[in-house]
Amino acid sequence: MAQATHLYAVAIGSNRRHVRYGRPSGVVEAAIARLDADFTLFDASPIILNKAVGGAGRDFANAVALVESRLEPCEMLGAVKTIEREFGRRPGRRWSARVLDLDLVAWDGHRYHSRTLTIPHPRLDEREFVLGPLAAIAPDWRIDGKKTPRQLAMRLGKRRPAR
Repeated sequence: MAQATHLYAVAIGSNRRHVRYGRPSGVVEAAIARLDADFTLFDASPIILNKAVGGAGRDFANAVALVESRLEPCEMLGAVKTIEREFGRRPGRRWSARVLDLDLVAWDGHRYHSRTLTIPHPRLDEREFVLGPLAAIAPDWRIDGKKTPRQLAMRLGKRRPAR
């Protein structure tokens, strides 16, 4: 019996230069290429630049890639964490600057929870820097079986006070 192929939304972020890929936007481009090489790239959003959140310091370059893989969620998490390490990510403070951050934010199996992974990402509905790119490439994907990235982004926009 053939193993099922899953669709994953992978949030990509960088706010540190890389010796080979340069500025954070170059790191994000290289990460998208790596995801394409390791899996099957279905689509990738444009790269956006964002202010850092928490104590992360420098501004971020962010994007979202949709990739197809035969890996189950925990195996997929291991694969993207391996890519982070190969790009030079080292364990450290939670909100510190990082060369590459890859998060599994959604998958076609709707909800998944283990000791090390929760999909959809628990704070997805708070993260404009993920929802915007995800809505750009998969606006009507029912990521939790109910809400779409477009709906979540609209709700987030309504919760933000006018400036």
